[in-house]
Amino acid sequence: MGVLGDSLNRAEENTATRPIPKSAGAKMRFLVRRLKGTRALAELLGISQRTVERYVKDQLKQPRPELAARLDSEVRARWQPRVRDRAKKRAATATGIVVETRARFGFTAAPGSTDDGRIRLITQHLPPEYAARLFDAQSDGATDRQLQAVVAEGLQEIYFKDQGRRAEGLSVEFTDIDYVELDF
Repeated sequence: MGVLGDSLNRAEENTATRPIPKSAGAKMRFLVRRLKGTRALAELLGISQRTVERYVKDQLKQPRPELAARLDSEVRARWQPRVRDRAKKRAATATGIVVETRARFGFTAAPGSTDDGRIRLITQHLPPEYAARLFDAQSDGATDRQLQAVVAEGLQEIYFKDQGRRAEGLSVEFTDIDYVELDF
């Protein structure tokens, strides 16, 4: 996953209303319930079914670092799916999405104006239609470049063109991303 895809996933995780389980046993029990069995979880994590059972019974408590990382990512991916879906639907229909980024923005504009790109720190609220397009693109398996194009268009229209009130004919290039944080 790319920078924007990861940021969308983090924003989605931040919509949770309850904290995720902390201990390895609690995480294993949650995944066993979600996957409906220890065998499926063992296959998913690449460990034996007996090892999963030991974690479920709290006979084992400290997983190896690579197993702990896989376990944590699987729990985060499956934690409170209905809450996530409601938050995404609300962002796509009513509230929109907030983009905070530090990146290079270059411009293609009318002759006589500057089009040299420069690093800018921008925090901007984008309307629901851009959030909906972003979520649709992500669910369709869009590349990070395609997600960047959606965000660039939103920033171009809302931030740089001020919703059509200035900079007519301006086209924004969104490159050299230092970081991107999304929130909805």
